[in-house]
Amino acid sequence: MFPKITLIIIIIFLILLVLPTWYNYSQNLRLIEGEEYYVNLKYPFKAEINCDQRDILKINGSILEEGTSIDLKNPLSVKAVNLGKANLEIKLFGLIPIKQLTVDVLPEKMVYPGGQSIGIKLRAEGVIVVGFNEVNGSYPAKEIGIRKGDSILAINGTKINGINQAAELINNEGSKSRSIQFTIKREENKVVKNVIPKYCPNTNSYRIGLYIRDTAAGVGTLTFYDPDTNIYGALGHVIVDVDTNTPIDISQGEIVKASIINIREGRRGHPGEKTGVFIEEKDIIGCIQENTDYGIFGTLENIHNNNEYYNKPISIALSNQVQVGPAEILTVINGDKIEKFDVEIQKIVNPNTPSNKGFIIRIIDEELISKTGGIIQGMSGSPIIQNDKLVGAVTHVFVNEPTKGYGIFIEWMLLESGLLKTQLDQT
Repeated sequence: MFPKITLIIIIIFLILLVLPTWYNYSQNLRLIEGEEYYVNLKYPFKAEINCDQRDILKINGSILEEGTSIDLKNPLSVKAVNLGKANLEIKLFGLIPIKQLTVDVLPEKMVYPGGQSIGIKLRAEGVIVVGFNEVNGSYPAKEIGIRKGDSILAINGTKINGINQAAELINNEGSKSRSIQFTIKREENKVVKNVIPKYCPNTNSYRIGLYIRDTAAGVGTLTFYDPDTNIYGALGHVIVDVDTNTPIDISQGEIVKASIINIREGRRGHPGEKTGVFIEEKDIIGCIQENTDYGIFGTLENIHNNNEYYNKPISIALSNQVQVGPAEILTVINGDKIEKFDVEIQKIVNPNTPSNKGFIIRIIDEELISKTGGIIQGMSGSPIIQNDKLVGAVTHVFVNEPTKGYGIFIEWMLLESGLLKTQLDQT
């Protein structure tokens, strides 16, 4: 009886011991060629480790042999020695699988860090509904289910390119006492609504009671650009409509040089803001091709690199290389001069899940705090550099603590831009 009870206790103990690892059993990891990564399991046991591509990785300094034994009490060194993809599996006692790593080894990537202030001009796909107004005592569009934030793509089958065109079509069809068919994009779905316009004596035209907008503009910061392809990334987050707080589906857009003329200091509960003017010159000009959760992306036609700190491309750091500790940001707070300011990376939130809130930073530079109060609007996209590598960009401010905010890992921006191609993406 005693041996049986002992065996049960041992089994329960082992299950409780390895249970936390099973929750994170499978992990995808990207490494730059030559980079070393440590896996810490901290179990008082030996285990067996196998790899399906032995020439891609070194484990604890050596190429793996079949069924190599490792001591789980010590950190496991995984070094990327060749490009490609490898699968590692660790088994307790050679029987119980407790960890699987899929390692994608990438070539070193170098880009120019940004820091330049840019003017952003977007034209939406169709026109965006931003509000409602009364027409002869009723709200025709609202009453049949058109919502704030909807994008009107077509009217009676005619593609809509601007607010003047939309108003003209509504008036012309309304004068014929006809119901008008609206093709609408709502989030990821398309819906069709039929509206009968009403005559508005104040404007001497037929209307359906909507406020609409077709353009958006603002100031942000360039994060990086690639000298080989001219691909750039900026902001680190999606651009949303100011009235509806919905992402803008763009039909076309461009970035131009911006000069900062005023700073509204941020304080608790009241975010600060950069005010800039667009300079229609050839110093910076580029198209916007994508507006995504990880920033805006496109190609540059021209850029004059006035970054006195980094006049050559620098290496990027993948998310697993970013550390809690000192770093710096590049941004403009006056005119078009890029300046460098000290920050501290305080917490890594989740390096393995794509997000524009990957880590928390705190501004510690007294000069920047005295001039801006901390992180302010228009600073989004400001590159974050640690150990001479581009690690990410500023994305959000903590409204009630403006010296703190979020950053996005540069890895996610580069993947979104297409500059970082991985074996995992291709399989």
